[in-house]
Amino acid sequence: MSLYRTELRRLAKRRFTRYMSLLGLLVLAAVVVGVFFTNQKIDASQLARAERQADQQYQEQVRWSEQERVACEQAKTAGTANDGRYPDDCSMITAPPREQIQADWFLPSTFNFRETFDETLIPFAAILALVGFVVGASFVGAEWSTGGMMNLLLWRPKRLTVLLTKLAALITGILAVTLPAAVLWFAGFWAVATFRGSTEKMTSGAWQSFALTGLRGVVLVLVVTTIGFALASLGRHTAMALGGVVAVMVVGQFGLGILLSMASVRFTEAWLLPTYMAAWMQKKITLQDWNSCNATYYGECKPDTLDITWQQSSVLLSVGLVVILGAALWSMRRRDIS
Repeated sequence: MSLYRTELRRLAKRRFTRYMSLLGLLVLAAVVVGVFFTNQKIDASQLARAERQADQQYQEQVRWSEQERVACEQAKTAGTANDGRYPDDCSMITAPPREQIQADWFLPSTFNFRETFDETLIPFAAILALVGFVVGASFVGAEWSTGGMMNLLLWRPKRLTVLLTKLAALITGILAVTLPAAVLWFAGFWAVATFRGSTEKMTSGAWQSFALTGLRGVVLVLVVTTIGFALASLGRHTAMALGGVVAVMVVGQFGLGILLSMASVRFTEAWLLPTYMAAWMQKKITLQDWNSCNATYYGECKPDTLDITWQQSSVLLSVGLVVILGAALWSMRRRDIS
């Protein structure tokens, strides 16, 4: 009997795998439904009403600025101290240009597929990565804690082959859930945009960009799943993976962030793992240091910036994956099985 098919069947038969996968898919479906009911399709009457509201807002700003300018001139004439309320030159109090008050501010929320869909791929990858991590950790962790791994090694004594076969079955199972979910995610938000937004200006380049972002999301799910599997195998218990994540993310990352902030370290986010995961999905994240101020010719304050790219994130993810999986394989090969 094929060990791979046996492990694949065992993965599919586990109630925990089914329940976690179903829970993840239900959460994804709830997100799509929630976005559907919180957005509207914009018609001509809504655009006209928004334009009227923008005009009204502009007229209110004009009236307010005229009142404030008169009050400023009266205060100066009377010699009343204004405590910095008014500028030295009262003529500086003017209404903003009409074009700065946009009609879009007064429109209800609408889902523009080209502008917004890319952002939805981040929660998609995050939810399925969480499902993959927990399922992967439980899949091998239960084998160790119940003694099933020892019994299996009596039948197949090649330790690394057994562990890697289990991992291959796990990856196949996660892909069997992730890929159809990705297709349904695309279709669901296309329907949202069709009935509650806009699908205009979609080009081949936009589709290619979405496809590449979705592919990076799938890779992230597989990497996180493998790390969960490796941690549970390394600790020989599901709790090792879950406890390790709690320690790293809550204690390590949260505590490290507080410590770096107290020490006034520049670009604190550059030391935190979520930043690199977000950069992996978004291709680039620009961090800003507002403690620095580079004055421009026009007197603006431009903070120093630091770019975190998806290439840098890929190096971090690759190193983490190799180190953790390598440690699990080394432990499987060297440690006693009892």
